[in-house]
Amino acid sequence: MAASKYLKLSVSQLFLSSLLVFHALGFPQRRLKSLEIIREINSKGPYLGLITVYSLEEDAFFATGYFQPDSRHPFLDLSGRRFRVGKLQRKEVIYVRCGVGMVNAAAATQQMLDLFDIRGLIHFGISGNLNSSMNIGDVVIPNQFVNTGLWDWLKPTAEVSKNDFANLEFKEYNIPWGGNSSLGMIVYRAEQFYSESGEADTAQQMLWFNVTSNWLQLASALQGLELDKCVNSSLCLENKPKVVLGMKASTANIFLDNGAYRNFLFQTFGVSSADMESTAVVMTSLSNGFPVIVIRGLSDLAGAQKGQNSINLFGSLAASNVAKVVLRFINLLPNRFCLHS
Repeated sequence: MAASKYLKLSVSQLFLSSLLVFHALGFPQRRLKSLEIIREINSKGPYLGLITVYSLEEDAFFATGYFQPDSRHPFLDLSGRRFRVGKLQRKEVIYVRCGVGMVNAAAATQQMLDLFDIRGLIHFGISGNLNSSMNIGDVVIPNQFVNTGLWDWLKPTAEVSKNDFANLEFKEYNIPWGGNSSLGMIVYRAEQFYSESGEADTAQQMLWFNVTSNWLQLASALQGLELDKCVNSSLCLENKPKVVLGMKASTANIFLDNGAYRNFLFQTFGVSSADMESTAVVMTSLSNGFPVIVIRGLSDLAGAQKGQNSINLFGSLAASNVAKVVLRFINLLPNRFCLHS
């Protein structure tokens, strides 16, 4: 207890010292005010961090009616993003909509971890389905993520480096089949991963990033949860949606709506879903040593469908099912979130 009080006092003194330094350096008054508000917000922590991507997912989340805004500081606007403060399922939470793409996802995650007293992160949203054994409306809770947007685009005659672990040759997809393609090939590389648990200024070469194992185990209780099947009385899915746990997922700055590339990713990496943010959130959380889990709803077939992509038809249903699963998972968490992975 004494150590805890000392730590709080030291952080408080450091904060006040920082304000004086920032003021002396001509730091903008609005930023100084934000720092004061952050200090007040953190005094009510610790918090569970919630990160989603865009308005469709956000609307479904708040439509549940379970989020209770903080009476004094319901939100704080920082760097163009609105961080919402409140309670959910008896837990203190801070929510933010990060925006589309890996840069937005990583930036929002790092900002949340740096500024607020966060003990763990839940990232949620919708994604494309790459696995024919799953269906639109299903909610997936993957155990591993890979960045499939980190590649070298080579000439047709280039030699593939031994450090590259997979390659996509465009000639294999020529119509009619066969023959050389001037597009050459794409070879995939591993991430350079920096983390607090690693050696300073030294990157680990990593391909797969795992979510927090005890949170994933906790989420196993969500299998069998009743999910919605219909958008409205006239638009329903053929199959009853389900919660699927423990598959692999991919992330890239690509909206995937191409059947050939969808099948390549599934066959090469064994990934069952694709989105544009999750790996960035997971990497950033793990880099800083925080527990993280990802919950995504399948909104489309990523190009395997005939005709138009179904995201406009079933995106709202997928987002609604995700919100339901997120709420249940938060309810399963202990009141003081465990930091152990």
